Amino acid sequence: MTTEIPFIIEDAPEGGYIARAVTASIFTEADSLPQLRENVREAVACHFEEGEQPRLIRLHYVRDEVIAA
Repeated sequence: MTTEIPFIIEDAPEGGYIARAVTASIFTEADSLPQLRENVREAVACHFEEGEQPRLIRLHYVRDEVIAA
């Protein structure tokens, strides 16, 4: 059983956020961070069998920023 599943969180090009699991084929999106957290929980629950779900979900927020030189 996996004890933790990491997700990469990024700003969606059209607005909102996207989340991709690093170690599993799980993807979800939402308009707000609180909704994204809930969607990630639901996606993890759907992906794993009961009793096989990881104990922790780690969200790593990656944000690109471009500034003028």
